[in-house]
Amino acid sequence: MPKKEKPGKKKKIGKVRSFLNEFKTFAVKGNMIDMAVGMIVGGAFTALVTSIVTHIATPLIGVLIGVDFSEWSIILPRLYGNAEPGTLAIGRFLNSVVSFVIVAFVVFLFVKALNKFRKKEEEAPKPPKQSPEEVLLTEIRDLLKDKLE
Repeated sequence: MPKKEKPGKKKKIGKVRSFLNEFKTFAVKGNMIDMAVGMIVGGAFTALVTSIVTHIATPLIGVLIGVDFSEWSIILPRLYGNAEPGTLAIGRFLNSVVSFVIVAFVVFLFVKALNKFRKKEEEAPKPPKQSPEEVLLTEIRDLLKDKLE
């Protein structure tokens, strides 16, 4: 004897299929691939910026102001019998802030350039200016149309 399906079960299966089809369309359409490429490039770019800040910018700033802040830290006292004291790595935080500012600035420049490009694409080409002959023919056509009506 075949099992009877509950009436709501077909609706749920239809919704799941619809959701899966929508996801497949999204993934195949290119959005997912573009996003993945963006994340990979973004990760590589972040690593590059972190290296520049850690190995070039911070030492240069240290030389210019006479203080190497990359190793600034505050040692916290031991509490509740902890074996090692805690450390607030202020210098590392400052490196992260500088990295963030650089990444944010580059992303800003990229978005600004992209918006300029999009504006140029969106501008509709102006219709060509009609010659005097075309204007005259249009007027004649309109006059004839009015006479016939």
